Amino acid sequence: MLVAPLKFRTANDGILFADDAGGYFKAEEDFLHRYVCDELNGNDFDFLSTNGHAFEDTNDLSYLGFEHRFASRLYLPADLDYVILVPTLRCNLACGYCQVSRVNEGTPGFDWSTETLSAAIRFLDGLETRNIKVEFQGGEPLLRLDVIKHVIAFCRSKFERCEFVICTNLQDVSEDAWAVLNEPDVFTSTSLDATRSIHQAQRTISPQKTDAFFDNLDRAIEWLGPDKVSALPTIDPRKPPAPQALIGSFAQYGFRSIYLRPVNYQGFARKKFDARANANLWNQYHSSFIDEMVEFNWNSDEPVEEYYFTHCLRRVLRSGHNHHADLRNPNIIGHSYLVVDFDGKLYPTDEARMVTRVGQFDLSMGDVFKGLKPDTIDTLNGEALNNFHPDCVHCPYQAFCGVDLVDDISRYGRIDLPKHLTDFCQRHTYIFDKIFSMIYSDDPKIQKSLAIWSGSVRFDQSLAKFHR
Repeated sequence: MLVAPLKFRTANDGILFADDAGGYFKAEEDFLHRYVCDELNGNDFDFLSTNGHAFEDTNDLSYLGFEHRFASRLYLPADLDYVILVPTLRCNLACGYCQVSRVNEGTPGFDWSTETLSAAIRFLDGLETRNIKVEFQGGEPLLRLDVIKHVIAFCRSKFERCEFVICTNLQDVSEDAWAVLNEPDVFTSTSLDATRSIHQAQRTISPQKTDAFFDNLDRAIEWLGPDKVSALPTIDPRKPPAPQALIGSFAQYGFRSIYLRPVNYQGFARKKFDARANANLWNQYHSSFIDEMVEFNWNSDEPVEEYYFTHCLRRVLRSGHNHHADLRNPNIIGHSYLVVDFDGKLYPTDEARMVTRVGQFDLSMGDVFKGLKPDTIDTLNGEALNNFHPDCVHCPYQAFCGVDLVDDISRYGRIDLPKHLTDFCQRHTYIFDKIFSMIYSDDPKIQKSLAIWSGSVRFDQSLAKFHR
């Protein structure tokens, strides 16, 4: 009988095993000894065969099923249908952790020109997709509401289905801008750094700007609705907010998904924060946050999730969850989505434009005037797969994980650093350790949150299934 190669890792009360297709189980050390010594017994083979880890030969249905599960774990780039547009780098805030290297609001020369806008429209017109998602970033994109309205009008005339996301700091919103934000296919993304005092310290600085932001956030929630507004907090792992305060702050606005973001090692942030090697501090905080969220959900009629943890959980439980661009395998960049910068240059990711802007490497791949020149990116994509990576082939989390070469370049200036030394690997090893410790937990509080986060029960059904 053929046994699929098993990777293993010590867990709290046993050993976790996983195969290349993402099938997993826990067993005792005695099984590990029999497996590595090629001394598996009949019961072992029965268990492995029943659960899709062993096969009679490579032509039977069990093996074909295994191969299908393996293939479904891989990400196949589709048509280019997601673009991030940066019509301006100007901003009316000066956040210390800014990863974008923005410029002051009155600085000239950092906006789309008329020629850039026309070239960007021609570029969009050449896309073959029927559906498009356009995300406006900056700087502060509402400073170029004229560009936003022009692009939206064109996309609605060109594509069958459109979704627009405007990433705004909500500091200065005109009535004209509110009208755009209120349109049915337009969504608002903003930043809310936990409590009012933390938000002021990290972003708005002055009480007047703080008041303006929270007044606009109140209006956005009331007028647009929480389903059309999202917010994320940026966390300094050296002095993070108390999880209870952060969860409470988001919950009061009706936000049920919180995307925790550590300070990135990009843009201006790399000058002020030692964010290159903060995985240990971040993992400790994130773990305490998940624990607090479990407690919150047990006593709440409106449970909440941490977006990225939920995404990783769903990748463990079933294939196909590839919507988060930072965690795909292969993580082929520059194909299914790209960035158009303020000067019309094209980049494979938002982080890639920051690597270029701080002078590390030029990761641009053409511009909207002359088109794509993906040679550099295609060379990088030759390493964008973890299936055969020597540092990943023995990891039980390989099938659920991915690679982020741009992040490695940003932090270390290279892509060949041993994976276990990288921030990406350290953070994701912790996440999957945490996920499996919760999957195998008998605690009903944990079971309730996992059922909600995995999609097994809907939010409004959760209390009927789990009784306090």
